[in-house]
Amino acid sequence: MRIVIQRVSSASVQVDHQTVGAIQHGLLALVGVGHGDSEFESRWLADKTAELRIFPDDKGKMNHSVQDVDGSVLVVSQFTLLGDCRKGRRPAFTAAAEPTLANKLYEQYAERLSELGLEVQRGIFAADMKVSLTNDGPVTLILERVPS
Repeated sequence: MRIVIQRVSSASVQVDHQTVGAIQHGLLALVGVGHGDSEFESRWLADKTAELRIFPDDKGKMNHSVQDVDGSVLVVSQFTLLGDCRKGRRPAFTAAAEPTLANKLYEQYAERLSELGLEVQRGIFAADMKVSLTNDGPVTLILERVPS
């Protein structure tokens, strides 16, 4: 699994001109699921997301997690994170998991964040979504867990 994490002051996702998820202060997590990924990777990455210390303390140092600052998480599926652009001009998505598995692990990731006490909003899996955000910092990181 590959997840792009962005620290945001606000983020929202729309489907068919309707807002389906929105948060203020917190994280936007763009989630890509690959072949061989399992609940283990999903859970590990959710724990990492919740505990990642990327929010500033009173001295401006990144010392707080989204849990520490009572932030929220907007989780959006994005299979294009698994795109391979090394050859040709069109990305290949052969590393992306088939939709049934990808949806299952995307939902498990979001559910685990909820279990950890975070407010979680979601996009709609496989929908054409419009994502808006105000990146805070900007802080953008890539989390990855390759199946062992």
